[in-house]
Parts: sequence; C-alpha cells; structure tokens
Amino acid sequence: MAHVAANQSSHDHDHGHDGHHDLEALRTMGFWIFIITDCIIFGTLFATYAVLMNSTAGGPTGAELFEMPGVIAETFILLTSSFTSGLAVLSMNRGDKKGLIGWLIVTALLGASFITLEVTEFLKMIDEGAKISTSAFLSAFYTLVGTHGIHVSIGLIWMIALMLQVAKRGITPVTKRKIGNISLYWHFLDVVWIFVFTIVYMMGVR
Repeated sequence: MAHVAANQSSHDHDHGHDGHHDLEALRTMGFWIFIITDCIIFGTLFATYAVLMNSTAGGPTGAELFEMPGVIAETFILLTSSFTSGLAVLSMNRGDKKGLIGWLIVTALLGASFITLEVTEFLKMIDEGAKISTSAFLSAFYTLVGTHGIHVSIGLIWMIALMLQVAKRGITPVTKRKIGNISLYWHFLDVVWIFVFTIVYMMGVR
C-alpha cells in the first residue's frame, strides 16, 4: 500500500512538473506571437512612411528638421543598451543575481536617456511648427517613431518590474524566462531602430 502511495505521489509530482513546463512553453510561444504581430505593425508603419515621406504639403522636410548629432546619440545609446541587456542575461546564466540586477539598471538608464532625447527632439520640432497635423509626412513620422518610443517605454516599465521580482524571488525558471523575453524584446527594438535610423533619418537628410 505504501509502495502504491509512493508511486502515486511520484506520478503527481511528475505530472505537476510537466504541467508547469507546458505552461512556461505556452507563455514563451505567446511571447513569440506578440513579437510577430509587432513585426507586422512596424512593417505596416514603415510601408506607410515610405509612401508619405515626400508628402510635405509645402511644410518642412526631413532635411530641414532632423538634427543628426542628436539622432546619432540616440542610436549609440540604444545599441549600447542592447549590449548591456546581453550582459544581464550572461550574469543570469551564471547565477549572479547582483550582476543581473546591476546590468538591468544600466540598461534601463540608457533606455530612459534614449526616451528623453526623443521627447526633446519631438518637442523642438513641434515648437518649430512641425506638428503631426502639418503634413502627411509628419503624421507618418510621428506615428512610426512615436510607436517605437512607446514600445521602449513599455520595455522600461517591464524591466523595472522584473528587477523588483528578481530582487524578491531570485533567479528561478520563471524569472529566467521573463528576463530572456525582455532581452529578446529589447534586441528587437534595436533592430527596428536601425531601420528607423536608415529609412527615416538617413534617407530624410539625403
């Protein structure tokens, strides 16, 4: 009887473990679906911008508005944050909780600096009369670049929440999955920004 009970207990434990593993796999798949839908969203926004980029309606053009030193600084900051997010994952894989949180803090600070520069750029452009309603070009510009900025802001909130979770619970299979996801999300935003930098800004000042 005791042998049967032990076997039942072992079976229940294995079933619970498998159920947890399946749930984690399902959540990872859900994250990938989210990334795919984001690709579709940004692809649509890039296509719209490409169609409308010359529709200035007599208003200012990208060559007149874009200040490349600031944009290059934004690019450098965001690419550096991608590197530091990778260092956070390496720390996590080593079981270094302090290093993980430390690199996430650096990544978040770089992300916040990027957003600050972008908001400053937008406010200066609006102050110069280049509003979202000024032309189709500016509508497409603010929508595309602003959508990317909103994604970075969401990533910052997500990152801060994960830092608090790791500080409280440590490095667990659940927090490892979440850190892996936020790192992938951050790299995805860097790739999108490279396209923004090339298509919007470099082609805009050409």
